[in-house]
Amino acid sequence: MSESAERLLNASDNENDQALDLALRPKSIKEYVGQGDIKESLSILIEAARKRKEPIDHLLLYGPPGLGKTTLAGVIAHETGASLSTTSGPAIERAGDLASILTNLGPNDVLFIDEIHRLPKTVEEILYPAMEDRKIDIILGKGPGARSVRLDLESFTIIGATTKIGALSSPLRDRFGATYQLAYYTDPEMEKIVKRSAKILGVKADAAAAKTLATRSRRTPRVANRLLKRARDWAETRGTGNITTDAAEASLKLEGVDELGLDAVDRRLLETIITKFKGGPVGLGTLAAATSEETEAIEDVYEPYLIQLGFLERTPRGRKATDAAYEHLGKQPPAGKQKLL
Repeated sequence: MSESAERLLNASDNENDQALDLALRPKSIKEYVGQGDIKESLSILIEAARKRKEPIDHLLLYGPPGLGKTTLAGVIAHETGASLSTTSGPAIERAGDLASILTNLGPNDVLFIDEIHRLPKTVEEILYPAMEDRKIDIILGKGPGARSVRLDLESFTIIGATTKIGALSSPLRDRFGATYQLAYYTDPEMEKIVKRSAKILGVKADAAAAKTLATRSRRTPRVANRLLKRARDWAETRGTGNITTDAAEASLKLEGVDELGLDAVDRRLLETIITKFKGGPVGLGTLAAATSEETEAIEDVYEPYLIQLGFLERTPRGRKATDAAYEHLGKQPPAGKQKLL
C-alpha cells in the first residue's frame, strides 16, 4: 500500500471512529444515564428559562475526563433548542479569536468551551463583560490612534468544562450561574451505558459480557465505549460476531485491562512508586520522569481513579501507594507498612 493510500485509509478510520463516538452520545436528558441530581437541577433550570423565553444561565461543568461534560453540553443545547458551537481554551489564543466567535453567535446559542481553565488571561478578561452584560470591548488600531469599540452581542449561554476547577480564577468562576460536579458512575449505570451503546453499534452483547465490560471501565462512559468497540472487533474477527463473556475477557486481556479496570499505565505508576521509591512519598515531577508520562496525564487521567480505588494517596510530600495497592499487585508491604493483625 502506498503512503498516500495509507494516510487516506487512516483518515477514513478516524472519521468513522468520530462518527461512532457522536452516535453513542445521548441527545436528551431522558437518554442520559446517571448524574441524577444534576439532570433534575438542569431540567428545572431549562424549564424555567423556557417559560421566561430567555437563555439559560452560564454553566460550569467539572470532573475527571470522560464523564460526559461535552455530551451534557450537547444535551443542554438540544433540550433548549439552541445551536451549539464548540471550542477549547487552548484554541483561543488571542482576544480577537474570542471576539470573532462571540459575534457570530445567534440568539440564545450555546457556546461550549472545553478546558476553560486554559484560557489566556487576556482572553478571559474579554469574557467577563460578555458573560455579564452581553457586550465586548475590542481595540481598533495601534499606538496613539488606537480606540476602543464596544459591541453588543446576542443573548447566549456559555457552558465551560474543566478537569481543574481550582485552576479557574475567582472572577471567572463567579460569573457562572450554576456549577455542577460530574461524579464517577455506578456499576449498574455503567451496564446501562454499555447495553445502550451496543444497541446503537448494532452488536449483540449478552448480559454477563456487558457486566464484565461495565465493571472494568473505570466508572467512565468514554472508557466503556472504547472497550466495547474493541470487544466488538474481537468478536467479529475471532469470535461468533456476538460479544460473549469469552470475547469480552479476551479483548480486555489484549488491552491490558485487569479485573478492577487498571491498565498497564496504572500498574506501572503503582509499581514505580513501590519498587523505586519504597512506596512513597514521591513528587509528581519525579514520578512522571520515572515513568515517562506527562505530569498532567498522571494528575488528570490516572490518579483520580487510583485514589477512588484507595490505591494512591496524595500527601504534602508526594504520592504514596497504599496497602491495597500492594495487595492488588501481589507485593508485600514493607515491615512498617504492614497492617497489624
